[in-house]
Order: sequence, then structure tokens, then C-alpha cells
Amino acid sequence: MADPVISPPEVAFASPLEHSRRQLEALLEVSEAIAQQRDLPALFHDLAGRLHSVIEFDFLTLVLHDPVRNVMRLHILESRIPTEKVAGMESPIEGHPSGWVWQTQQPLVINDVDEETRFPDFMRRLREHGVRSMAIFPLTTAQRRIGSMGFGRLVPQGVTDTELQFMQRVASQVAVAVDNALNFENSQAYQTQLARERDRLRVLLEINNVLVISREVSEVFRGIVSTLERVIHHDYTSLALLDPATGLLKIHALDFPGRPGLLNREITVPRDTSPAGHAISTGLPLLARGAELERYPSEIIAMLRKDGIQTICCVPLITHGRTFGSLNLASRRNDAFAPEDVELLRQVSTQIAIAVENALAFKEIDALKNKLAEEKLYLEEEIRSEFNFEEIIGDSSALKRALAQVELAAPAGTTVLLLGETGTGKEVFARAIHNLSPRRERTFVKVNCAAIPSGLLESELFGHEKGAFTGAMNQKIGRFELADRGTLFLDEVGDLPLDLQPKLLRVLQEQEFERLGSNRTQRVDVRVVAATHQDLAKLVSERAFRSDLYYRLNVFPIQIPALRERPEDVPLLVRYFVQIFSRRLNKDVQYIPADIMDALSHYSWPGNVRELENLIERAVLLSPGKELRVPVSELKATGLAASPAESSSSFTSFPSLPSPAASISTLEEAERQHILRALKQTQWRIAGPQGAAVLLGMKRTTLQARMRKLGIRRPV
Repeated sequence: MADPVISPPEVAFASPLEHSRRQLEALLEVSEAIAQQRDLPALFHDLAGRLHSVIEFDFLTLVLHDPVRNVMRLHILESRIPTEKVAGMESPIEGHPSGWVWQTQQPLVINDVDEETRFPDFMRRLREHGVRSMAIFPLTTAQRRIGSMGFGRLVPQGVTDTELQFMQRVASQVAVAVDNALNFENSQAYQTQLARERDRLRVLLEINNVLVISREVSEVFRGIVSTLERVIHHDYTSLALLDPATGLLKIHALDFPGRPGLLNREITVPRDTSPAGHAISTGLPLLARGAELERYPSEIIAMLRKDGIQTICCVPLITHGRTFGSLNLASRRNDAFAPEDVELLRQVSTQIAIAVENALAFKEIDALKNKLAEEKLYLEEEIRSEFNFEEIIGDSSALKRALAQVELAAPAGTTVLLLGETGTGKEVFARAIHNLSPRRERTFVKVNCAAIPSGLLESELFGHEKGAFTGAMNQKIGRFELADRGTLFLDEVGDLPLDLQPKLLRVLQEQEFERLGSNRTQRVDVRVVAATHQDLAKLVSERAFRSDLYYRLNVFPIQIPALRERPEDVPLLVRYFVQIFSRRLNKDVQYIPADIMDALSHYSWPGNVRELENLIERAVLLSPGKELRVPVSELKATGLAASPAESSSSFTSFPSLPSPAASISTLEEAERQHILRALKQTQWRIAGPQGAAVLLGMKRTTLQARMRKLGIRRPV
């Protein structure tokens, strides 16, 4: 216990008149101090020094009522004795002397704590600290009750009436001073709060403007960074977006002055190894400082720590109850991101989430719009294409075996490899597989790997970004993107360049790729049907084709029979093509002579269905009436009919067409002789009802063009 305080001689032995004078002087000094001080601790310290000259005490307290918590809180303590009490200590109103004074608005005088029976717990603590007497006075203004002020002594010296009256006057002035100070503090706090609310509203407004005006993802990002950096200090900003397909996070660095090269990178990290993933999983803001960051062993955290980052704040982006990403801020300061900053980010995150979601949605809509435009052009080209069969024609056992395999493979969704000679109709089979599959409502896209230069084939398959190479003026969507959720037909896949085969293998295995000039991974859902007339196994042995790609394509091989292997289908195909080309060429061919049909059925057809189709088209064009006229001699032209040696190595020949032992003429010569016979029959009359054009079933201008091409001139 501290030594008893020795009263100054002038206080102990002054006359009553002198003592009153000094009290009045002290009151004046108190008034001056109140007028000069607005800071409560400084005011109370100054007040204690002035009161010591007129009244003896060992401690002086100020206890204010907290209307929010309804407790009495100790604010100021001037004491000459050791005590455990500190500013901010709270006590309930009931059972405490200051609470009793605040409630009753009456002074409480305790001349001897040993004789006081009220407030036993409080009296016990006073005795433990050697306090013998004390007095507590209410602090009240005309507007409200503020609290209480008290003083105590270490000697059992009662409070006189003069001291009581003096301290009541002091308490009334102190009440006004405390009320003014509290009002000033509240005013300052209110102004600070208003300024903070103004900044918050401004941030919300600017984010809202970004939401309304910006549709590009890059513009939204720049708007977010420029808005936040004015109200919250930070050194790094990024956006983490959750990939629902893989469950990984894609980190997009938006602003990092110390590492400008990082801004062009898209870093993919696991969700459970990053603070952004933790914020997304919990749906709550995450604040990590210093050593706490070591709990996240991700590449981006190691990179930031290396650049001196000490604090990271991650706020989840939530819309419609779905968390799809987080906004991440980092600072080199260890004390960055105060609670009010985190609260502001939490409020802003909803608008940021809407802005980012809208920007991503607009980007996806634009991509789909471009894709639909590309699909429209592609389908228009398909409609104009001459090679557009509506169905597979035939009833042979060989064809039925191939179609049975098509029925097995189509619903499964596996990769199909169509094998067969040129002209057997591999594309028709590929379309049949697509039409019988669950993907029939989506696009069927075809690519002829042999018809596109190797330098352009990669761009054709996978697309390219603007500026990816010289001449890339715009972004191009590749065939794989066009065929997303549909079927892609790779014709003549054996001619695929070796350097492009690994990229095709990756798409087949992972269903992902990058456009030329882009580092962004595109994911697709494409079923691939490949076709070739070559022996891929032989190409693999010759190292002209990758073995791993061959095994990936050869999941379900289907051998398409050559036309010579199904001769019973030739009459059906002939009738079908005659109907098609008669309508297309505005002809009226209705029947086919039996000897012609027999000849066509016994021909070996080295060009398969395509050769038959072209022959029937020419025959319909040359037929003047209802009977089909086929240039039979054309089938025996050199180079079309296979020699016995060639037949044994590639296919089995059927008997040749029966014909007289005459010289074999070309199709051009046959057409020339046919036109000459018509001209001689009409005495070289071209136009008119009796002209050669009517006899041949052609327009006058068409016949004249044919005559110029074939070098036919009227003899002089």
C-alpha cells in the first residue's frame, strides 16, 4: 500500500474564509480548463491538478454510462495508489456505486468503507487497496444523465459539507465539459463516418457505372482496379475464376506494378492450395498475413512472397447463390486491409461479381454469335455442295455388314475410323454415324486434310487469334469449335502432317487445345470420325504416321466395301443417280436399256461410286429423250479400266464390258461425234424447232459453247 498522502499546510490550516476563496478560484480555473480542453484525458488530468490545491484525495475517477450496452464504463483514472483497474473497464449498473448514483442522481458519500454495508463486492475491492473513504457525484446536464465522478482517500476522513458542496459544483461543470467533449468526439466520428460512407458510395457508384457501360472483360478489370486503388491501398490485384469443368482456379493478374510481365499470364492453381480457393469454398472474406501465407503452397503465393507481399485479402464473388470466383488484393504492408476495408470489399464484391459475370456472359455470347455465323456460312456451303447424298443406296450383304457396324458405333460416341478406297462414300457413312448418334441435333463439320495446305491446316482445325501471323486480320474459329457437341469428320486423315499430329492427339484425348497465337485453353466436346484410303498401319511402320495417334483413331474401324464388291447394288445406284440428275438438268430420262444396265453391272468401277455418279451425270446430259444413253466405249478408255496386274494388287476385276473390237475413244471425242451426227442430221441447223439444239435437248447457246470447245466448225 502506498504511503498516506500528507496534506499541504495551506489546505490543512487555512482559515474558512481563505479556504472558500481558494475554492472559488479553483472553480474559475476549472471553468477555464473546461473552455480550453476538449480532450477528456487531458481535461481530467488538468482538473485533478487544480483540485489538489483545495481538496485532499488520492484518486479521482470518471465513469460514463454506455447507452448501447447499458453498462458503466471507467474512462479516466487519476490515482496515487497501485490499482489493477484500467480505462475501459465495464461494470453493471446494478450492484455498483456509480450505477446507483447514475440511477438516483444523488451523491454517494462513504466516510468509512468498513461501516458501509451496501455494495459488498465493491467495498471489498476498496479495502484490498487501502481505500478508507470516498464520494461519488452524478454528472448530469439539462439534456441527459452522463455518468458519475468520484474521489477517494486512504484515510478514514469523512467528506465535509463544504467539500460536498464544492465537488457538486465541480461535477456540474465537469458534466458540461464531458458532454461537450463527447459531442465533439461524436461529431468528429460522425464526420469521419460520413466521409467513409461517401467514399463507399462513390466506389459503389463507379463500380455500377463499370457494370452498365463496360461489356469487355478487360474494361471491367481496368475499371475495378482504378476504382479500388483510390480508397484501399494495395500493391496487387487479381481475379480468380473457378473452372466448373476441372475444379481449378484460373488466376488473372489485373495490376502488379512490380511485375508487369505477370499481367499477360493466366495461372491455373488447385482450389485447396490458394487463399482465393479457401474464400470461394467458405463464401467468406479471407485475410492472411505474414507466416499465415505459408499455409498455401501455390505458385502464385510463392511469386508474391518473393516480391515482398505481406498481406492478402480475398473476397468471394457471389451471384444468385453461386460462388464463381474471388477478387484478390495484396499489399507489401503487414497492417494493410483494416476491418472497414474488408467490409467495403465485401459490399463491393456483389457488384463486382455482377460486372464480371455480365462481362463473361457478353464474351460468351459474342463467341457463340461468331460461332453461329461461321456455322451458317459452313452450312450454306454444305447446301451448295454437289456431294450431298441423302441416304446410302444399296441392298447387298457387304453393304449391310458395314451398316450394321455403323448402327453399333453411332450411339456409343467413340472415335470411328472409316477405311475404304477413294469414291466409296466415306463421307456418306460419316453422316449416317452422326445422324444416328445423340449429337444429330448439332453440327456435322467436315475437313479434308489432303485438300488444305499444311501451313493453313492448323488454323483451319483449331482457329487463330487476331495478329497470330501475317494476314491474320481477325479472330478465326476453327473447325473443332464449330463442331462442339457435334461431329467432326476428318477425311483423308492419313495425309495429316506429322508436326500437326500431336495436337490432334491431344484434342482426341483431352478435348482441349489452344488457338494459334493464344495461351488460353479451349475445351470442346467433339466426336471425331476419321476416314482414309491409305493403309495407316503401313504408314506407322514407315514412320510417316504416329503410332499413338493411329491407336487413338483406330478405336472402331469400319471397312467400307468397294463398288465392285457389291455389283448387285449398281442397278439401284444407277436408277437413283438418273432420277437426281434428270431433275437437276431438267431432263426426262425414264428408262435404262437392259444391255446398258448389264454392262454397268459387270464393270469393275475402279473409281467406285464417284466414278458411277460422274458417268451417269454425263449420260443424262447426253441423252436427248427418255432413254438413257451411256457412252459405253468410255469405260474402256486407257487408264480407267485396270490392267490384270493392277487388279490383282488392289481389287478383283469383274469381266470387261462386251464391245466390238474397235478403237477406244475418249469421252470428249464421243461427245464430239455425237454432236456432229446431230448436226449432219439437221443439215447443220443449230436453232429452231428442227435444229440440233432441240434434238440434243440443249439450249442453243450451250450447244454453240460446246462446239467452240470441241473445235466443231461447219464445213465450207
